[in-house]
Amino acid sequence: MSKRILIALMLIVSVIVAGCGPRRSSNSITVAGSTSVQPVAELMAERFSKKGSEIQVNVQGGGSSAGITAVINGTADIGTSSRELQREEEEGIEKYEVARDGIVVVVNPKNSVIDLSKEQVRDIFSGKIRNWSQLGGKDQKILVVVREEGSGTRGAFEEIVMAPEKLAIDSIVQGSTGAVRQTVSSDPAAIGFISMASISSEVKAVKVDGARPDTESILSGAYKLARPFYFLTKGEPQGAIKDFIDYALGEEGKAVAKEAGLVTN
Repeated sequence: MSKRILIALMLIVSVIVAGCGPRRSSNSITVAGSTSVQPVAELMAERFSKKGSEIQVNVQGGGSSAGITAVINGTADIGTSSRELQREEEEGIEKYEVARDGIVVVVNPKNSVIDLSKEQVRDIFSGKIRNWSQLGGKDQKILVVVREEGSGTRGAFEEIVMAPEKLAIDSIVQGSTGAVRQTVSSDPAAIGFISMASISSEVKAVKVDGARPDTESILSGAYKLARPFYFLTKGEPQGAIKDFIDYALGEEGKAVAKEAGLVTN
């Protein structure tokens, strides 16, 4: 074999090996998915880096369905979801519950309604109840605000509250938890649902069947509108990905989740 041919073969092999390698640096992790999980994932990433880790964790939103698709396709190292996976999404996916969250029904602070039954919530969001006067409030038409299709918050709300009813077709659709909160805060007639971790003084949380959306009620089972927050990986996590998930599931990660208003055991 000539020296020229040998060099050519070596170049071909080096290209093949390079093409088979990881697309991202072993010191960089991409986390993508649920906009409800995003704030706590960002906080965990920040605290993780302050421990002196050289691993860079980049957190993105996009919704639960987008996060599941990203981890399946390999465009994200960790997908995040605030809903259960469907059967066709589960193959080859490892699932880690980092916290539990309450789905909170919120109204404008000017609204006098403070407690609703689960059935009343279903009737409001399906369009059967159209006026706040039917619930002891002012005589004004209810403005229903919901998340977009593919949202984990919406998926969990539909499963826990709405089934077998459907969301009203004239609902205002928003693309993030923050957008729902902003819409409700700006309209006295509005009602929506958001993550418990995203509650602020801009909106008022409504009791459901007499139970407040808080840690004690979720752990006791009194508050029924609760769902998991998942980190997802394609196969068993290794290296930097495993290090970050171990941090999220450990005592420090649990403390961060609690600080963010979430529930852990």
